[in-house]
Amino acid sequence: MSSSTNYMVTASFFLDPRFVWASSGCRFSRTHIRLWPLSGRKLQSYSLRNRRLVSCCEKSASAENGAAGALDTPVKIVAVVGGGTVSPLKSAPWYEVMVHTATRLKWVDEGYEMLVFTDNFYHSDDEIVRLQKAVSNADILMIVAVTDQESVEWIRANSLNVSNVIVFDSSRMLENKLGGSLVQTAAFGSFLSKLPLPQSKKLKESEEVVQSMNEAWARHNSDDIRFCLLVIINAYIRPVPILKNLRAKGFSTLNCMVKNCGRQVLNCLLDPTCRKALQCLNNCSPVDQVCNYRCIASYESPELEEFSLCVLQKHNCLQLDAQIPDSPCVNPMNQFRGHVLDHETAEDLFVGWLGRFDWSWRVVAGQNPAYDQFPCQYQLFYRGKAKGSFWYEPVFQVRTLDGDLVWRRRKYRVKRGNTPGTFHFSVLDNGVVSNEVWTIVDVCDDLSWGLFHYHGAARAAGQSYTGAVLVSPDGSFPEEDQMQRLSAALERSSIKSWELFNVDNCSCKNPPLGLPEGSRLHCKIEIADMKIDLSQM
Repeated sequence: MSSSTNYMVTASFFLDPRFVWASSGCRFSRTHIRLWPLSGRKLQSYSLRNRRLVSCCEKSASAENGAAGALDTPVKIVAVVGGGTVSPLKSAPWYEVMVHTATRLKWVDEGYEMLVFTDNFYHSDDEIVRLQKAVSNADILMIVAVTDQESVEWIRANSLNVSNVIVFDSSRMLENKLGGSLVQTAAFGSFLSKLPLPQSKKLKESEEVVQSMNEAWARHNSDDIRFCLLVIINAYIRPVPILKNLRAKGFSTLNCMVKNCGRQVLNCLLDPTCRKALQCLNNCSPVDQVCNYRCIASYESPELEEFSLCVLQKHNCLQLDAQIPDSPCVNPMNQFRGHVLDHETAEDLFVGWLGRFDWSWRVVAGQNPAYDQFPCQYQLFYRGKAKGSFWYEPVFQVRTLDGDLVWRRRKYRVKRGNTPGTFHFSVLDNGVVSNEVWTIVDVCDDLSWGLFHYHGAARAAGQSYTGAVLVSPDGSFPEEDQMQRLSAALERSSIKSWELFNVDNCSCKNPPLGLPEGSRLHCKIEIADMKIDLSQM
């Protein structure tokens, strides 16, 4: 689902007065609140997204690009993948996936240096020397899909002094190591839960790290592959700025809640639907945004919205300050139909097919693994009654935990950016304000498809994110003769085609569409006479 069609407020905690809030994260209205016992244990909850609200190509001292938090000493990572092996990401080669991961790590911190090798290194003396030097200096060694016996033996012999070794989908002879202590896989080909971790004072922290990585890896997407590495860096090497907002705040959070939001907390606990949402969310990992979203989508209530509005947005009891990402830098298209793109035309491109159909666009596929893949996503962009006003309303489907298909609809205020084709979105969704920067990367001259990229953050909920949506008038992929242009647009967005999640547009009956009275549509573009095949609508 596009950033506009992914909304979530999640709160997970034990319903017991002995517990206090420990962590939070949110995308749009997605808040993540978790209560933990007052046992004094240190808790860390992890998230990939935490950036700032600026035009994405404006350089800043943001923590996301590492300028604020990078240290002089780089974090050195080495990845070794099985030569010729393919990943579950639309069968993309593991080597390509890990090279892209190295690029994505730089978006977080320029001080993260990752080198990628295949396990065919032993065929070249120069490559052996290069890999041996890299491994000897590595803070993290990541091994993926390596089963060749000669490679396995070399890695075992040369990784003894690496403090952190993580092994995925590889030989059972390769051992995992965190913070210098061995952990053991329970079965071939996985970094599984129920690992017999070393008994030490850091046992609980190690268990949380292992659980976070295991759940992230199982989702098989580029965000979570990067997340596995960020978890280790944060836990065993040095703090990761984009994760710091999700650490426990202790009694200051509890005091803030009691002093300012006692009524809202009590109302939520007394309301069956709100309480059921919290109980559901308590079963989700703090980093599993898909699980969290399903809980809140199944059990939304006014009480939960008031709870989030008071605790997070009004009083910032979790003391969070997420920023919109600076990276990747994505520039808007600068021409449409041979003319320089202006603000009016850019808005018209968002309005798209609205007026000809009951929607502007339908989402074909999205890049964000947690939020861009929900069924039946409709986008409605329109000009409002007031001069200069512009609105965006996404309509999308969610399958609840009770097995029902329900429709959801949200409303964003949209403002022009400084450059035509860039926009600032804002929404108060389930009690939390989210701000986003959207970019029109490309739209075909006949409006047969478009690609929109976004960066966003829910500042008071400590969550930031990036993503992109591919759209078309009927939810179908562009024709084959458009694939070269689409590939170029994805490349400009730093997105690989294998990162996209296809949207299920098969059962989209009776979407709650329609516009407010007095809405205005196109300013310059005429769509009435444009041709399109309606047979698939």
